[in-house]
This record gives sequence, C-alpha cells and structure tokens, in this order.
Amino acid sequence: MTKLLLGEKTIFRIVTAVTAIVLLLVLFLNRRVFPRPDATPEIIYVLPLMNAFINATCFILLLVSFYFIRKKRIDLHKKINLTAFFLSAIFIVSYITYHYFAEETHFPKENPLRGFYLFILITHIILSAAVLPLVLLSFYYGLKMDVKKHKRITRFSLPIWLYVTLTGVIAYLMISPYYPHHF
Repeated sequence: MTKLLLGEKTIFRIVTAVTAIVLLLVLFLNRRVFPRPDATPEIIYVLPLMNAFINATCFILLLVSFYFIRKKRIDLHKKINLTAFFLSAIFIVSYITYHYFAEETHFPKENPLRGFYLFILITHIILSAAVLPLVLLSFYYGLKMDVKKHKRITRFSLPIWLYVTLTGVIAYLMISPYYPHHF
C-alpha cells in the first residue's frame, strides 16, 4: 500500500487553497472583475447542458458508490468515487469557463416558480461552496485508507454532494428555457 507523503497540516493547507481559489474565481466571475472577451466561441453555449449531464452522472455515481461500500466492495467504491471526483473537476473548469464567457441568464420575475428556483439556486450555491473542502478531505482520508476519518467526514459530505448534484440539474432544467442560446 502506497503511503501518502504529505502531512495533515499540508493537506489542510492545500484543501484551503484549492477551495479559496475556486470560490474566488466564481466570486470574481459573478462580479465581472475579469474583462469579458469580445467574442464568445459557440462551444461555450453547450457547457451548461454538459454541466447538467455531469451533475446527473455524479449523482448516480455517488448513489452507486454508496451501495457498493454498504456491500463492502471497497475496490468498486473507490473507482466510482474517483470517477465522480474527476467529473466534478471537469465540471468546475467548465462552470468557470462558461461564466467567464457568457452573460448571466436571469429567471423571469413574473414566473410563479421564481421563489422555488431561487431557493434551489441559493441553497445549491451555498452548499457547493461548503462541500468542496469536505469532498477533498473525504478523498484524502479515503485514499489514505483512514476509514474512521473518512467515514466521519463522508457522513456530511455525501448528502451535501448528492443535494448539490441534484439541485444543479434542477436549476439547469428550470433556467435553460430562458437561455438566449439553445441546443
């Protein structure tokens, strides 16, 4: 079994740095701190659909992973979680790329579902920020085979990650009819 060479203090610093970088990028993109390019490549408009697909896939993978860990199939649990982690990393890059290029789409104020949409969106955003360090630590302890710490963190990270992936799909389905671009 391979030992992870980094100490816990270093891991906490890396997790904090990665979380801060992602959150600052998203915040800066929402505040339009970075100048937007003059032209938006057409491929950018496919990213929200791809992100919804990634979220849906991660939601299913997390449920399947939970099933396999309950069956004591650690090998499959680990492979499925690594796949979900990899897809989530692609999601973050895609999300940041889309929001760098594209204009923000607003849910219509006159739509009677606006309150529900805003609830889903706001809880999704807040919990997305909260779950990132939990997922990173869950993965660290899981790869390290520190089962006690992995279970302790995953008890919180799994339900939050499931909620975030599911509400990401719901938010997409609700806002997609209002995108100025359609695929």
